[in-house]
Amino acid sequence: MSAAAPIRAVLLDVDGTLTDGRFAWGAQGEVLRHFSFKDVMGISRWRRKGVLFALVSGESDPALQRFADKVGIPADLCYLGYADKGEALDDVLGRHGLRAEQVAMMGDDVNDLPVMARVGFSAAPADAVDAVREAVTMLSTRNGGYGAVREVLDHLGRAGRLPASDILRR
Repeated sequence: MSAAAPIRAVLLDVDGTLTDGRFAWGAQGEVLRHFSFKDVMGISRWRRKGVLFALVSGESDPALQRFADKVGIPADLCYLGYADKGEALDDVLGRHGLRAEQVAMMGDDVNDLPVMARVGFSAAPADAVDAVREAVTMLSTRNGGYGAVREVLDHLGRAGRLPASDILRR
């Protein structure tokens, strides 16, 4: 049996994965979301080690691009307003010369399942819907928006599926 392919790219759903899935409207109609600094640190550190990250969301608003800017995800890897997340996966594979088994996807709801079925590693927060919880390679012990992404990234690092990093030595 051969070792699992190294993960070179991670696609992340936003609402319910990087956030707790709740939102509020501000006084000017803007959407407010809560992100975890654990996830911010995990994404930022693994990205600096060469892992490609992409945001894939059916939603599109300035807060999502602001989050991407904070963690260093370039605008061309922010697939915002994508009802068909498979299009985002196809674009990442084509533009970066990757195979699907070199990609991980983390999401929390049924619209993430088609992409999860195609990639080499899939994960979900603990509070994902049942259909997703049953289908993924790894179920986080943390809920979306509370460090679930960081937990999965650290797991992949310990398993040797992400580039060597000092992230696990601290």
